[in-house]
Amino acid sequence: QVRLVESGGGLVQAGGSLRLTCTASGNISSINVMGWNRQAPGEQRELVARQYRGYNTLYADSVKGRFTISRDNSQNSIYLQMDSLKPEDTAIYFCAAGPDVFTWDLWGQGTQVTVSS
Repeated sequence: QVRLVESGGGLVQAGGSLRLTCTASGNISSINVMGWNRQAPGEQRELVARQYRGYNTLYADSVKGRFTISRDNSQNSIYLQMDSLKPEDTAIYFCAAGPDVFTWDLWGQGTQVTVSS
């Protein structure tokens, strides 16, 4: 079973940037969909961005134009570049993988992102 491990979270001021990394314990080249979800305190987990095999990317409206998802199969990793961060981006960010755009069957443990105003 492939395991996903996130890194790169932290505390940043509003307007700043962070880059999250999700590294898999195995080969991700056969995984169709990888992406990022987040969960703020007291809120439901929500999709941030997902990518089907390195293309066909979907972003939540709230992050469009500010966040960029990318994938590097040679590094067994996906990334989330987050720019122009806002306090409302504060959440635990989870890496996820699945066979199709409707199913997440692998999750990382999450990394905390805190944006101060």
